[in-house]
Amino acid sequence: MKIFITGLPLEVGEDELTAVFGDFGQVKSLRIIKDRETGQSRGFGFVEMPVEEEAKEAIKRMNGGDYNGNRIKVAEAQEKPNTGGGAGGGFRRNNRTEKSY
Repeated sequence: MKIFITGLPLEVGEDELTAVFGDFGQVKSLRIIKDRETGQSRGFGFVEMPVEEEAKEAIKRMNGGDYNGNRIKVAEAQEKPNTGGGAGGGFRRNNRTEKSY
């Protein structure tokens, strides 16, 4: 199960957060999202735990808790809807037929 975490203190590292979630079970992957230009944490991230019951327990116990002075929110990650974007570009043709005189 993929978990979304927000409200993380900027100084928290991935190793530390992996250890915290590891108290609830196996952590398959963890990623703190960082600013592309500065490399600084953006205060949120994702954890993937292979055992759903352990992931749900982590969510239940950590959501709304205090983590190094910040109130964090922990929830099941929602998949991004596929909006079909990205196929644009170029020009669009009208379906009308143009008449030449």
